[in-house]
Amino acid sequence: MSKKDKEKKSKREFSAGGVVYKKGKGGMKWLVCKHSGYHKWVFPKGLVEEGEKAKETALREVEEECGIKTKIILKIPEPEKYIYTFEGTKIFKLVEYFLMEYISGDIKDHDWEMEEVEWLKFDKARERLDFSAAKKVLDKAKKRLEEQEKQLRLV
Repeated sequence: MSKKDKEKKSKREFSAGGVVYKKGKGGMKWLVCKHSGYHKWVFPKGLVEEGEKAKETALREVEEECGIKTKIILKIPEPEKYIYTFEGTKIFKLVEYFLMEYISGDIKDHDWEMEEVEWLKFDKARERLDFSAAKKVLDKAKKRLEEQEKQLRLV
C-alpha cells in the first residue's frame, strides 16, 4: 500500500464512558483513571459494541476498567469529539459521556487497561485530567449534578 493510500484511510468510532462521583465523609469525589496504553489521566470509556446502547457501554466500561458498579444519573450534553491517527488510519471519534453515581465495588479491582484509578475532590480531579476536553466534560458533569440537586431541593 502506498503512502498516499494510507493517508486516505479513515473511519469513525463511537464510544461511551462515565464521569463517576461518590458522596462520603470527605465530601464529593470524582473518579479519574490513568490509561495503561498512553499513560494519560482520563475517564473510563470504550467502543460501543454492535447491538449495544451507549448507556450499556458506559456502565460496562466503568465496571470493567475500574472495578465498580454505578448507576446513570443523566447523559452529559454535547459529546466529546476528536481526531487521531492509529496505524496510518485517521480516526474520527465521538464519545458520549454519562454522569454516574457510585454504587459499590473497589477501584483496586481495576483491570489492565488502567494503571491507576483514584477518587479525587473536584479541583484535584480536574487538575489531574490530561486533556482539556476531559476537563470540559467534568465541568459539564458537575454543573448538571448541581442543577439536578437544586431542583430536588425545590420539590
